[in-house]
Amino acid sequence: MPEIAVVPRPVSLVPSPEAPFVVAPDTPLLVDPRPELITVAVLAADLLGRVIGDAIEVRYGDDGSDGAIRLRLTEALPGGDEAYRLVVGPGRVLVEARTATGLVHGVVTLRQLVRHAPDGTVSVPAVRIEDVPRYAWRGLSLDVARHFFGLDDLKLVVGLLAHYKLNVLHLHLTDDQGWRLEMPSRPLLTARSSGTAVGGGPGGFLTTAQFAELVTYAHTRGVTVVPEIDVPGHVNAALHAYGALTPSGEPTEPYTGIEVGFSRLHADVPATGPFLADVLGDVAALTPGDYLHIGGDEALELTPTEYARLVTLASDAVRAYGKQVVGWQEIAHAPVTPGTVVQYWDDREGARADRDAVVAAARAGARVLMSPGNRTYLDMVYDSSTPLGQDWAGAIELRDAYEWEPSTLVPGLPTDAVVGVEAAIWTETIATLPELTQMLLPRLAAVAEVAWTQPERRDWPGFRARVAGQAAFWDRLGLSWYPSPQVDWRR
Repeated sequence: MPEIAVVPRPVSLVPSPEAPFVVAPDTPLLVDPRPELITVAVLAADLLGRVIGDAIEVRYGDDGSDGAIRLRLTEALPGGDEAYRLVVGPGRVLVEARTATGLVHGVVTLRQLVRHAPDGTVSVPAVRIEDVPRYAWRGLSLDVARHFFGLDDLKLVVGLLAHYKLNVLHLHLTDDQGWRLEMPSRPLLTARSSGTAVGGGPGGFLTTAQFAELVTYAHTRGVTVVPEIDVPGHVNAALHAYGALTPSGEPTEPYTGIEVGFSRLHADVPATGPFLADVLGDVAALTPGDYLHIGGDEALELTPTEYARLVTLASDAVRAYGKQVVGWQEIAHAPVTPGTVVQYWDDREGARADRDAVVAAARAGARVLMSPGNRTYLDMVYDSSTPLGQDWAGAIELRDAYEWEPSTLVPGLPTDAVVGVEAAIWTETIATLPELTQMLLPRLAAVAEVAWTQPERRDWPGFRARVAGQAAFWDRLGLSWYPSPQVDWRR
């Protein structure tokens, strides 16, 4: 029996000796006529139709006949809201879940199982899969500030996230080089500071309507958009747009380099408090999700006291608008309320003080999101010959992105404090979609399996064999990707 390969690896996958399910030109997709299932059904028909090569008709109801793909909600399924069950036999495919998001997970697993025979036959092997994720937060942080990526590119990234059951797109929307989201309360942020990028690139920004469209598109695919407004450092774009944020009252010059740590807000400048309240309020109003990221990293020009004041000011504003605070690991040095998500990124020896602060914050009720730079920063080079990327966190080959354990990464951190895993890709050296996907793939699939699959179900030889089959999917989408020499690729 041919190998049944799924990425990320499910909790349980049991092949059946029965004949496969053969997809005919008239194979329908059946769902109950419930409002919450209509969008899922249309999405499922589109996702499966693209890989099968034929349109799939959606029908509402079920007459019990064979030869159909059936989606069904059920409360009887064990596990959380993202759990699903997929049963394939010669006469029918059944995808069951507790929620619409679980059904989407089941559909993308089904899509990975589709096989094309030389004679044109399309089939799915008989199998029973039961699955539920390890971590609730499984994401990708994408920097659109250094180089801008527009709505269509972001939708493609969302599709990749959903395909590998990642459920958070964290957008780094602001930095020294540009401001990338329209702010109704501060229109000069995009009017003056959206047209620049690293190296003099063209820049750009998302309008509020485009951001809303992205949020809806992602939600349909089980992905939550978490916006980041990076303060109190990384703020030159804001200072260029609004000179009142500087002690002199004069705006700064545009910045298109890649240095960090030189820009800052000032707690005693009168405009700072209203600016934070208004901007974070704008973003909260645009964000139906629970989280808003305040950055907090690399504010190197601030004293610890002023840093704490500014982080507290931003955090209080986020909570006042009904959102939960997320910030990079440095915010652990400021007062952190229970429930705050601290994103751990710098695992170098010199960051020991940050590591200890993260542990202390977790013991006080914070949750920790694992994004170690030397494992999950996908803008790092693959090896010394890689033309794209940086190397300050070292080279990250595919196996490096796969072979690490989130629960034991930080000594002394309570295991139950880890909320999840998030990859990150910074775009100082990445300016186009082909460059972006070249750096994401195949490593994004590795991080996705770390986030989804329990450690006892993960092993490098197994992943190496399963990820090899993903190349055909990337090629079918026309994506650029890196053929790691660690894998025997099947194209």
